[in-house]
Amino acid sequence: MDHIDRSILRQLQADSSISNQDLAAKVGLSPSPCLRRVRALEASGAIRGYVALVDGESVGAGFRAFVEVRLEKQSEAFSNTFESTILRRDEVLECSFITGDYDYLLKVAVEDITAFHNFMTQVLGRLPGVANTRTMIPVKRIKETTALRIA
Repeated sequence: MDHIDRSILRQLQADSSISNQDLAAKVGLSPSPCLRRVRALEASGAIRGYVALVDGESVGAGFRAFVEVRLEKQSEAFSNTFESTILRRDEVLECSFITGDYDYLLKVAVEDITAFHNFMTQVLGRLPGVANTRTMIPVKRIKETTALRIA
């Protein structure tokens, strides 16, 4: 990956709806070579897909919470059940297996505190193997981005 590929990635992270013509102009290429590079970045997996960033408040998912989850024990059965359930839950935006006192960190987006309570009691609270949870509710988002630093 050279500096032009990195420039393409930076531009697409800023605006993935940019036309190939405009992208080519911004990175200093003609349209055909630019499109070939974009296709190569897609084929290599450097570009995994394209998305629209939707405002959570506008669609009834403006309440955010971070939930740490500890399993009763590090067993394959508990982990598999937990992970397969989380993969099916639309309100979970991110789930990471983490180090430290807890096993998983979830980023959850729902309509309001009532919907969050329902998720905690009706979903997480009913999963076998969940020993306990700890929740952090942000009161102000200082920074929120999906763009990765491209060196």
